Amino acid sequence: MTRRRPLLSVVVIGLACLVGMPLYYILVNTFKTQEEMVSSPLAPPTSFYLDNYLEVFDRIPLAQSFGNTLYVTVGAVVVQLLVGATAAYGMILRATLFNRIFGALLLLAFVVPGQATLIPLYRTLVDAELVDTLNGLIFMYAGGSIFCFFLIQGYIRTLPFEIIEAARIDGAGVFQIFWRIVLPLIRPILITVGIFQTMWVWNDFILPNVFISSPEKRTIVLEVYSAVGQFTTDWPAFMTLSVIVLVPMVVFFVLTQRHIISGLLAGGVKG
Repeated sequence: MTRRRPLLSVVVIGLACLVGMPLYYILVNTFKTQEEMVSSPLAPPTSFYLDNYLEVFDRIPLAQSFGNTLYVTVGAVVVQLLVGATAAYGMILRATLFNRIFGALLLLAFVVPGQATLIPLYRTLVDAELVDTLNGLIFMYAGGSIFCFFLIQGYIRTLPFEIIEAARIDGAGVFQIFWRIVLPLIRPILITVGIFQTMWVWNDFILPNVFISSPEKRTIVLEVYSAVGQFTTDWPAFMTLSVIVLVPMVVFFVLTQRHIISGLLAGGVKG
């Protein structure tokens, strides 16, 4: 075992360097001019050239884009968790044949690629007058409730149902049981699922690119694409915007990664 540990460390460090290479490439080139980036893309910058950041902050309304992204992310994740948790609770509480068939249909819907449904979804939003609106984006991301539903449903199955039965005997209603008993017990998986969905919504490019056209309603990821022209690409600006987009999610992931592990382990250990 002692001989294998140094070899394992070397392999893990090598894999970490390989995975971190794209991030290093993007980060170091934000501190270079266009000419220096082309001539030596992997070399460290000769000096910290900050004009890329100053130009990006001066040219692009990042504060507005961050506000749009934050509004959509918070609204979408709240809807996803609310719908996913209540649906999972209802399906477990009443395990009828209809619910089982409906659950199977949801599973089939879950495996359908989202790109295959963009055209009918776009026509639906046009009819609802939600195209090019942030609320329309939240409505679109509500489809992620299916992912929340399956994870939360698996977690609820591990709960001691004796508590729920005792609450029923005491006269508690369905919503009282959910709010006062089930919801506190499933908090670990809610946090875990909320973290996953937050990173997905924040980093998503496809849906905002399809359903948002007004510059003042762009999310922060769409602003990265603004550096791409028809014939040329402003690579320093592109990479600078990529770093600005990545930093909040990297910090968010570092601060919440223990909740991801603890939430998934809690669902696997109980019962």
